[in-house]
Amino acid sequence: MHSTQHPILVLVHKIRLQDLFVLMLGLCLAACGQVVSETAPVQAVRRANDIILPLDVDVVDALVPRNATLASILHSHQVSNRNVAAIVEQVDAVFDVRQIKAQHQYRLTQTLDGLPRQFEYHIDSDRFLSVKHAGFNPDTFLAEIVPYVKERAVLAMRGDIDETRTSLVAAINDSGEQVQLAMSMADVLGGEIDFNNDLRRGDRFQVVFEKFFREDQFAGYGDVLAAAFDNNGRRIRAFLYTPPDGKPGYYDENGNSLKRLFLRSPLRFEPRITSRFSRNRMHPILGERRAHLGVDYGAPTGTPVIAVANGVVLSAAMSGASGRMVRLRHSGGYETYYLHLSSFGKGIRKGVRVDQGQLVGRVGATGLVTGPHLDYRLKKNGVFVNPLVEHRKMPPGDPIPKQHLADFKVARDRMARLFPDELVLSIEGTVDNAS
Repeated sequence: MHSTQHPILVLVHKIRLQDLFVLMLGLCLAACGQVVSETAPVQAVRRANDIILPLDVDVVDALVPRNATLASILHSHQVSNRNVAAIVEQVDAVFDVRQIKAQHQYRLTQTLDGLPRQFEYHIDSDRFLSVKHAGFNPDTFLAEIVPYVKERAVLAMRGDIDETRTSLVAAINDSGEQVQLAMSMADVLGGEIDFNNDLRRGDRFQVVFEKFFREDQFAGYGDVLAAAFDNNGRRIRAFLYTPPDGKPGYYDENGNSLKRLFLRSPLRFEPRITSRFSRNRMHPILGERRAHLGVDYGAPTGTPVIAVANGVVLSAAMSGASGRMVRLRHSGGYETYYLHLSSFGKGIRKGVRVDQGQLVGRVGATGLVTGPHLDYRLKKNGVFVNPLVEHRKMPPGDPIPKQHLADFKVARDRMARLFPDELVLSIEGTVDNAS
């Protein structure tokens, strides 16, 4: 689970007692100037098969069962009631024992007579709970939350959109990385590219990103440091930069912010548009022509739906034919609607502030629908407008202040060298410890 050393099996060579006795006798006689007779039963010490001596501790690695508690885990390994009570008391001072979760890893080290020497519980990718026996008193334990020691690697890769890799996810997977990296790229470039509809065969991209490892095992992605995307004849570049007196953000090569007031889509990527904004559309269920004041995205039930901009929740409730619906108010006289949801995001309720990119719900088929999809609508100054057109009009965020532009260009050029036009799979010399 981490880098702490544990008792290991000790290998020894089997030496017959008879051989050892004769060897010692020979050494003694030699020291006295005597010679052992060739007829004496002296044999050369032979290297025999290795044997394994028994350990003085027992180590168990397992997953937390469903509905288990810290106490029940310890009792399942025959830890005494006194020890269990002492451990739970110490742990409760540093960690809420009610947060023990099923399927998380734990390790228990015990002596052969049942005394716990060490207990470790994997909390998350950054921390673990450590309980160690302390002192000579068998009921004395020390509990603490310990950060994992991680290695940070900066890597670079490139991918293509073509006949077999028609989405960002497919291209990322084909290069050996995981969907989380694709989601991060979609977040970075979501103000410039609608990954649902804008991708074309022949598009290409390169990305420089952080990747963390724990004991040589993948432990998650960090930031996207830089990205370049050639999309339908235009090149979009993004560089992560933190002004000396500001917050980190992504900027193009000229220092213009890539963050727009609204994201291009409430779904990060992959879904398709199944119905567009129209003032006169044939309703698929009612069989009559009606205005369709939004854009329908076909997507599986449960697909995350995100807020396209910072805002405040006006409502999150069932709404007749619209099913479960979230309505947000944004600056500039804008409101957004997210219809037919299967569920609401955690904490999404009237009056709550949400950030751009925050989960507001999941795709569903509630209300008057023929199947799971998201009906996304945009209202400006009280009038519904076409989201696909309006989003393109949104102004970008503030550029880098002039006094920091020179510093940005130095950082930009340093990162740009990490993704030349030729394929770059890794960058040596960029691994360090992070905790």
